Amino acid sequence: MTKRKKQLCLCVNNDEYPASLEAYKLYLMLPDEGDENLDMIRVIDESGEDYLYPGDCFVVLPKDLFTLLHFPAKIQRRIIRALESVKS
Repeated sequence: MTKRKKQLCLCVNNDEYPASLEAYKLYLMLPDEGDENLDMIRVIDESGEDYLYPGDCFVVLPKDLFTLLHFPAKIQRRIIRALESVKS
């Protein structure tokens, strides 16, 4: 069993969750066993907690996005920490 790492995803549809998600905002997607079969993904939402949402609400960004954008490791860690600590 391979362990998935945290990834970034972009919310593209918050119609059913306007209080929990902001359209066109980056969210941190967390690994969640078994969510692939349900077409759900686990993200840290505006409450600062992680919840499952329908996969079609998001576009999952490439795992190597930081590398493609040439972000140094230090900046990558800061971005991930900032998304983990989001509280409304």
